[in-house]
Amino acid sequence: MDQIKTVCVYCGSGAGSSPGFVEAAHALGKSFAENNIRLVYGGGSVGLMGAIAQSTLDHGGLVTGIIPDFLKSRELALSRVQEMIVTPDMHERKRLMFERSDAFVALPGGIGTLEELVEQMTWQQLGRHSKPVLLANIDGFWEPLIALLAHMRATEFIRPALDVDILKAERVEDIVPRLRAAAARAPEGAKQMAPEVARRL
Repeated sequence: MDQIKTVCVYCGSGAGSSPGFVEAAHALGKSFAENNIRLVYGGGSVGLMGAIAQSTLDHGGLVTGIIPDFLKSRELALSRVQEMIVTPDMHERKRLMFERSDAFVALPGGIGTLEELVEQMTWQQLGRHSKPVLLANIDGFWEPLIALLAHMRATEFIRPALDVDILKAERVEDIVPRLRAAAARAPEGAKQMAPEVARRL
């Protein structure tokens, strides 16, 4: 697979403290639309989630929202999207986000964003998929995580045979090209999660 047709974006349901976070979400949505990439995201209309979805739609792009039933009111599910999937729980949401995406991008966000990101990193480390995973390091947001990963390598909890191949981009315009380049390098046999992993979700 050397084409990226759908990208799952993990990001906050809040806007964060820096105007640059929202600006990046808007720019990434525009980039997806211009590159004919469908956005897969958490389904809300607030915070960075809302910003990237609205921007993708405003620029003529396609959006799939996947939201658990209990979050429809809290995160104000976005009715404009072409496809909205309501799941019974978070596990089903994450499974569908994985299945429907060719790559993953983490914009700034909170604990939920971090949890979703680390899950994809773990599955990649264990060889269950080779879909690209990228940190959108806007205003250096992900530097503490990058430092923690380096610390884990230095203390040999991430060993060379189990390293994680995490992409990073400080500029939004670099995100799509880096995802495409990584997808072109990925081994074909490891694109999808193994069935036993999917069943445990």
